[in-house]
Amino acid sequence: MEPEILRTARLELSAPRVNDVEAIHAECQDAAIQRFTTVPAPYLPEDAETFVELTRGWWAEGSEATWAIRLEGRLVGMVGLAKLPSGGPEIGYWVSPSVRGRGLATEAARAVVGWGFALERPAIERIEWRAVVGNAGSARVARALGFRYEGLLRHAHVNFLGRSDLWVGGLLRDDDRAPQPWRVLEP
Repeated sequence: MEPEILRTARLELSAPRVNDVEAIHAECQDAAIQRFTTVPAPYLPEDAETFVELTRGWWAEGSEATWAIRLEGRLVGMVGLAKLPSGGPEIGYWVSPSVRGRGLATEAARAVVGWGFALERPAIERIEWRAVVGNAGSARVARALGFRYEGLLRHAHVNFLGRSDLWVGGLLRDDDRAPQPWRVLEP
């Protein structure tokens, strides 16, 4: 599978490149990215280099589709679909602290959901979302895209901090994409 470029009103989504390594390394120093994802900690420049190389392989073998989120040419995040051959890939995303709260994660993830459910990918029937319990920002993005909250996966997330519980949600190809009520986001 060849990498595709996606464009939204404000963003360009394109495959991570070698010249993104420095920016990826810098952004992955963020405590929230390290807490809520599986990036190594400490996150070293070599980790960013390895990540960019891995994304090339994932695209080539069709196992994952990963895009750098670019705002005015500057890398401000990542978004992707893992486990594509399963027919129920998992969406994941992170954005730079400098742009959080501006709707960029929602905009980027909406484009990726559209790509996943496009007619040329009829095997994808469901997209799954998972986030560490307490990652309300990620949950708000998923809810805005129409994902349904489906429950809790106990100790399903593993990173340098150990094991954490995960919230899980899903979006089916034919679901209404309007925001859904999520009890975990209600006060």
